[in-house]
Amino acid sequence: MTARREPISRRERPAKPALSRRWIVDTAVRVMRAEGLEKVTMRRLAKELDTGPASLYVYVANTAELHAAVLDALLGEVDLTGGGAGGDWRGQLRAVLASYTSVLFAHPQLARSALVARPSGVNYLRLVERVLDLLSRSGASREQVAWGVDKLLQDATATAAEQSAQEHDPMTEDDWNATTRALHSVDEAHPAIRAHMPALVSGSPEDRMGWSFDVLVNGITRTPVPGTNG
Repeated sequence: MTARREPISRRERPAKPALSRRWIVDTAVRVMRAEGLEKVTMRRLAKELDTGPASLYVYVANTAELHAAVLDALLGEVDLTGGGAGGDWRGQLRAVLASYTSVLFAHPQLARSALVARPSGVNYLRLVERVLDLLSRSGASREQVAWGVDKLLQDATATAAEQSAQEHDPMTEDDWNATTRALHSVDEAHPAIRAHMPALVSGSPEDRMGWSFDVLVNGITRTPVPGTNG
């Protein structure tokens, strides 16, 4: 007679950890680091967390919100100290934005996603707080500073997205070379282009990024916001 198999009580099984937004986001970051942002989907995370996709929507509304949360998690890596620039607010601000750009540059797909993602977590708020604080030391008006932070972060984000694409896509160098050849070979039908070559394609990415920073900061601090006195 075959011995009757003793059923395993559900109480004997190891309990799964309770889901939380933090656990979901941490898992998404781990998947992104290993396999890229395109693998960070609700279905993939549900598999990683041994649950159903529907369970995740209690904590994260959609994939766009998930990517924004991943972006915010990585913003915790931004060096907000100002890179040892001392009491120079401009140098500190430049260093903070350079660190932000570097964090995005390390994750090409996230850099491109950041152009439309709207993070709202604690790390994003810390970044905005720091940029506002440093820019306000310029003596610019409250409105100039408030509008300026958006332009500075937009430019840094776009720079990171462009540089990361050029660095990680083998076709971008060919595209850039083709563009350069086209600009160098223009005829008299394009007098403005001819007059501004080769300066049009000169300068290192670092030089251009530094120049862009100065252009933005100088413009922000000297351009009145409409409807204000300065």
